[in-house]
Amino acid sequence: MNFRSIIMTANEIRQAFLDFFASKQHEIVESAPMVLKNDPTLMFTNAGMNQFKDYFLGNETPKNRRIADTQKCLRVSGKHNDLEEVGIDTYHHTMFEMLGNWSIGDYFKKEAIAWGWEFLTDVLKIDKNRLYVTYFGGDEADGLEPDSEAAGFWKEFVPEERILPGSKKDNFWEMGDTGPCGPCSEIHIDLRPDEEIKVLPGAKLVNKDHEQVIEIWNLVFIQFNRLSSGELQPLPEKHVDTGMGFERLVRVIQKKTSNYDSDVFMPLINELEKMADMKYGKEEKLDISFRVIADHVRAVAFAISDGQLPANAKAGYVIRRILRRAIRYGYSFLGFREAFIYKIVPVLADQMGGQFPELKKQQSLIEKVIQEEENSFLRTLENGIHKFEQHANSLKGKTIDGAFAFELYDTFGFPIDLTQLLAREKGLEVDFDGFTKHLNEQKQRSKKDAAISTGDWTELIPGVESEFIGYDQTKSDIRIARYRKIEQKGKEFFQLVFDKTPFYAESGGQVGDTGYIEANGEKVSIENTVKELNLSIHITKKLPTDLNASFHAVINENNRISTMRNHTATHLLHEALREVLGTHVEQKGSLVHPDYLRFDFAHFEKMTAEEITKVENLVNSRIRANITVEDHREMPIADAEAMGAMALFGEKYGDKVRVIRFGSSVELCGGTHVESSGTIGFFKIISESAIAAGIRRIEAITGVKAEEYIQKVSSQYQALQLMFKGKEPLESVEALVEKNNILQKEIEQLKKSMLKDIAPELLEKAEDLNGIKFIAETLDIEGGALKDIAFGLRNLSDSIVAVLFSTQGPKVALTLFISDNLVKEKGWNAGQMIREVAKAIQGGGGGQPFLASAGGTNKDGIDEAIRICKGLVG
Repeated sequence: MNFRSIIMTANEIRQAFLDFFASKQHEIVESAPMVLKNDPTLMFTNAGMNQFKDYFLGNETPKNRRIADTQKCLRVSGKHNDLEEVGIDTYHHTMFEMLGNWSIGDYFKKEAIAWGWEFLTDVLKIDKNRLYVTYFGGDEADGLEPDSEAAGFWKEFVPEERILPGSKKDNFWEMGDTGPCGPCSEIHIDLRPDEEIKVLPGAKLVNKDHEQVIEIWNLVFIQFNRLSSGELQPLPEKHVDTGMGFERLVRVIQKKTSNYDSDVFMPLINELEKMADMKYGKEEKLDISFRVIADHVRAVAFAISDGQLPANAKAGYVIRRILRRAIRYGYSFLGFREAFIYKIVPVLADQMGGQFPELKKQQSLIEKVIQEEENSFLRTLENGIHKFEQHANSLKGKTIDGAFAFELYDTFGFPIDLTQLLAREKGLEVDFDGFTKHLNEQKQRSKKDAAISTGDWTELIPGVESEFIGYDQTKSDIRIARYRKIEQKGKEFFQLVFDKTPFYAESGGQVGDTGYIEANGEKVSIENTVKELNLSIHITKKLPTDLNASFHAVINENNRISTMRNHTATHLLHEALREVLGTHVEQKGSLVHPDYLRFDFAHFEKMTAEEITKVENLVNSRIRANITVEDHREMPIADAEAMGAMALFGEKYGDKVRVIRFGSSVELCGGTHVESSGTIGFFKIISESAIAAGIRRIEAITGVKAEEYIQKVSSQYQALQLMFKGKEPLESVEALVEKNNILQKEIEQLKKSMLKDIAPELLEKAEDLNGIKFIAETLDIEGGALKDIAFGLRNLSDSIVAVLFSTQGPKVALTLFISDNLVKEKGWNAGQMIREVAKAIQGGGGGQPFLASAGGTNKDGIDEAIRICKGLVG
């Protein structure tokens, strides 16, 4: 391959791209966060263009119409991006960088094609004879002709036999079911040896999923708008959106056959080799594990640095699932039994911290969160394996039930291949079809729950950029600029955009305003206000009769004032925490609601009662000081930083920002605040807890809610004083608890003494069944005590089978005990047998070969259960 003689590093290749487009008068911008906050259509940035959607949709006008960047992206679904496939091949990833250049109504196909070719062949010196290009070949259903314009521009650089028409699937890009779209032109490279190319030209393998004939750059020409009807409308301005996979490009320049062999991934793999004492490249199943872990640690680390912690729902669940997959591969194939992934975070931070400083800044937090998640999931894995062992031991056949395999997957995070591996080790197989059936049913339920039907926008006032006036006004005369209908879960509602609005749209942790609009005597409630990209969208259950009327818009002022109190209190709380705990404290999330505030922050231990009191006292002292707000709008970001304003990681800030200052508290913030801190009234912390490793959460209240809380606590205190006849309530309660503990211990000792006598009595009443001492008894004791009696029997004699019932409470508790000698000699298994016995009481259970438990709802079935048990051992 005729590449430059000195191989460039990944960092050099990235910089070369940015420098090249800077020379073409592009503004080089920072990557947007990988975790999205104001786009309801996406949880994660999955393409370089996501942060520029407002420009393409006409919601905003860019300062510079030429832009370039490298964008951190995450994909875990779609063609080749199913999470379970990443690492199996050598060129797809969860987290990846997308190099891109954009023209917003400036240059178009000619320049995009020329510059793409120039960068690849002149700057990077890629062999022109190995490159193929595609163009859109037309689509009859859409009434679109082939993109002969793009093909014509390519002819200036590429022989016609390497200019290939492509289908709509491969060469027509769409943002979604509706919205901006257009034809695209891809650049592919053939990396096969010369001998293979002579036998079969690369033109035959383009877009055929060949691992060595791959797409490296996609040039999208956005020139249409897709309506919900499917119709394509030409856009008034044409745009360019290009995307080049950084990891693939590095592989090409560094002459590797796999993305993972480049210096993007090898430092991580080399560190794993040392830790596991194994070599990459020796055995395929081990190689897959190395690739999975190297890929996934990047996705998880970047997500945490952007403020998204592993969790059980939405974006947090995706991150947890990615991390658990990496842990599982390390556990199953590389022999890791303790947390290990957090140990390679420093390597990643050294590699990529130059371009993405958030990795260095948040490194300690990333390590702690990953370590805690690893420890938790390793415990879960052990529990899951134990559950698998129990299930496998209770089997009568050789097949693991598909429903059970799905339970392991859903509850314990076991991928199906781990269950299959465990099954093979025991000579069993898994009902894969049954597992797939349950998995598909779950996916269909999720898809149905998430399904939203979105209509096209109807524009009433074209070209209006909605203005937020709610910092200064709580009511205003407005016009509806556009609207559309939304359907979800069988319900219909409408989204309205006003020419100007006093309604604050949910963002930055602050909830959206509610209220109403009114015209001609008709009131329409605003149920919520949300932000979609840069649009403030007002949710209503019905449309006004006269959409073109002039409306009077009024927000719910009581809710707004309460929300403002809580938002300002959040800022004062943040500052107080940094003073009391240290400057390592950083905001990691917040919720500002009319009734309460919630504040998540980085700190590695539980706050003491003394620390909480200090924080409360500091906040309340600043409330009493009645500090006047300084509201700096449209401040240059450099001036804000010089002023000491705190920025939050995971947020994308523009050139102009809003700064809110209350004395020494200075933060970048777009929310609504009180005019002076005294308006807050009073601040009270009601809880402090951990939500993840290194992340604490405070919930607090202000104003009337805080007063009500204090009044309630005071009333409870007075009631306790009355109860204890004027004595100090705390001392009295402590004495009461101590006395209760003593009495409880005495009760437990009495129970044990009584139970000790029961086992010999039962043995005396045992029925002889061919030399087996068979005991069947219903006892008026707690169900949990049945096991204690069984252990008592175990110590008294051999050859016992005891089926014991407890009917205390609404259900039946059942314990089945089999002496060790019978388990060994006859091969009996209590865990298996109890399944049959428990059917009579309409229940189920399981356990070990000598002892098993079950529960049921049918007390009338006890006699039948005894009969079944007798039949099994008689």
